[in-house]
Amino acid sequence: MKIGIIGLGYVGLPLAVAFAEAGHDIIGVDCDHRRAADIAAGHSHVEDIGDERLAAVADRISTSTRTALLADADAVLICVPTPLTKNGVPDLSALNDAACSLAAVLHAGQLVVVESTVYPGATRERVAPLLEEAGLVAGRDFALAFSPERVDPGRTDFTLRTTPKVVGGFTESCGDRAEALYREVCDDIVRVTTPEAAELTKLLENIFRSVNIALVNELWILADRMGIDIHEVIGAAATKPYGFMRFDPGPGMGGHCLPVDPFYLSWKAREYGLPTEFIELAGKVNHRMPQFCVDKVHHALNELGLPLRGARILILGVAYKPGVGDVREAPALRILEKLGELGATLTYHDPHVPELPALGLANVPLEDATSDVDIAVIVTAHPGVPHDAIAAAVPTVDLRWALRKDAARLTRTSVPKTADLAR
Repeated sequence: MKIGIIGLGYVGLPLAVAFAEAGHDIIGVDCDHRRAADIAAGHSHVEDIGDERLAAVADRISTSTRTALLADADAVLICVPTPLTKNGVPDLSALNDAACSLAAVLHAGQLVVVESTVYPGATRERVAPLLEEAGLVAGRDFALAFSPERVDPGRTDFTLRTTPKVVGGFTESCGDRAEALYREVCDDIVRVTTPEAAELTKLLENIFRSVNIALVNELWILADRMGIDIHEVIGAAATKPYGFMRFDPGPGMGGHCLPVDPFYLSWKAREYGLPTEFIELAGKVNHRMPQFCVDKVHHALNELGLPLRGARILILGVAYKPGVGDVREAPALRILEKLGELGATLTYHDPHVPELPALGLANVPLEDATSDVDIAVIVTAHPGVPHDAIAAAVPTVDLRWALRKDAARLTRTSVPKTADLAR
């Protein structure tokens, strides 16, 4: 089977490699000619896909910037970015461009699957009409479906193959086609009845996380003012064997999903006259966390008798999550910006992020990073970074509980016997 993939980023490239490993020929299209050329040369820009793994299937993956090549594909997966504008409005320009370009070469019997995150109704209301400009009818002449990307970058316990794949077809037969395709690379397929149900499934997953992270973040702020250790409280609550799911606080949300996806639904909800108050409030709480973290750094410096202006501050970890080099929407960037605006002298160490051009900073080797700083701040706790050793050498603000990860957890004690109480 020939499978076309539009967009060879964090979603598209892993799919391309997985289908190639399953024995299919891949036609990869990306508007970035440099990215397309690098992939063709066996160089991966996605951390979950090593160069060796990509090189092993290089003979099955052809790359180009020309959508016209997709005329030969049996199925086409659309995996382009769908960010928000500065005004918080869904930006579907890349998706629209992909659909328009594909319409020019769409042929009868082809399967088209949208993987890009969208609001409920976008596949039916936006993508289908653009594709039908080819003179073909969705669900009759060609198959159309929505199947959201769900893989968490950097994880090895849940991969593309082992993470259940949600599929919603334009029609039942469209769903059948999409299910058959994904069974080549996924062990478990979850069928829903419509593209809208699949679109909302993706948003619900990320809204659930966003709201719960906002909850513990707000409680962290309150507990901090009350002099209560929020991590002790969360640890105690987590001992309940039912009705509680653990979420830990942190400096904010990052990545390409959590800071963006919930607002696709809140924007769409306005059409129905329903304000999504949980989503909006969670966004506000999570958005203010970097400022709370800056305040904690300021307070720590005051305790040391040092002013923030001119303080030499080392940021440990700038990626949005441990074990990856992705800095999209990373809270560390806003923390760095705010500290810089207040006059601090900044350096950072992150083994996964060699430089931050927008901030004029580059990664400092760990042996040099701690030699001449007033304070260190753990923003992202990457595995392999000796946080305990750093904290022993430099005053450290721990925003990720990294210094307590290996500490003894709460111990449960049995109730003393009556005889013991009487003694």
